[in-house]
Amino acid sequence: MATAARREIVVGIDPARDWHLPLAWASDEAHRRGIGLRLVVAVPPPHRTRQVDDAPRLAALRRAGSEALAAGHAWARERHLGLNVTTDLIEGFPVPAIGRLSHQARMLVLGSRHLSRTAEFFSAGSTVVPVVAQAHCPVAVVGNPEHITQESPYLVVGIDGSESSKAALALAFEEADLRRAALRAIAVWQPPVFLLHDEEVALQAQRRMLSEATAGWSQKYPDVVLSHEIPIGHPVEELAEAAEHALAVVVGRRGRGGYSGMRMGSVVHGLLHRAFCPVITVPAE
Repeated sequence: MATAARREIVVGIDPARDWHLPLAWASDEAHRRGIGLRLVVAVPPPHRTRQVDDAPRLAALRRAGSEALAAGHAWARERHLGLNVTTDLIEGFPVPAIGRLSHQARMLVLGSRHLSRTAEFFSAGSTVVPVVAQAHCPVAVVGNPEHITQESPYLVVGIDGSESSKAALALAFEEADLRRAALRAIAVWQPPVFLLHDEEVALQAQRRMLSEATAGWSQKYPDVVLSHEIPIGHPVEELAEAAEHALAVVVGRRGRGGYSGMRMGSVVHGLLHRAFCPVITVPAE
């Protein structure tokens, strides 16, 4: 489905945890874009065993989900009067249920607990990594608020020349324009163990790649102040440091990962744990 046809921001609500931060971000995003907001709670299917009566547990989950949706609906409408807000209580495991919605959504928004990788792997309720790995639309992971206290608000976008980073750049310009913020395009150069060429030659290649990737975008978005940066170091650490006071960091996501999300890329995975601002991941078109 073409991006232009995607008309909703979908936010996953977890009744067991505080949902206000991701819902606030999603509400603001829908308001800025003038599109609808859809709140979703996924209730797992019943255990199919004869020994256990699962009806009371499921009834409690549905009740908690309905209450969270009703509260979230009222809260979002109060935050932005006139915002078109809908709710959906769906049956299914959260990862595939929310992932299916990415075929029609403009963007998925999820909360994050900033689990360590080990804790995340053993957490039955962890949906962030597998949803990010499989989603067909951009996914915003909101574990920390936007840093709106900066005098000059900015976003960060990671560029590596891949198709997914080109898609990330397109979304980053759009987001910066919506927020009237500057955009820092960053191409991190990580020196190899054995450098076969002169370092300056490698850095010149990075500069050329970054210039080619961003060419033409400033004409399309003349109000967005664009800067080029080529730090030397590890991509996760450099991007996270650059985004320390950012509204968000935007990165491309390669591949179509399975449940573990291991194919989504080490930089994306690292930023989900390391960055302390919203992280927006974008699949290649």
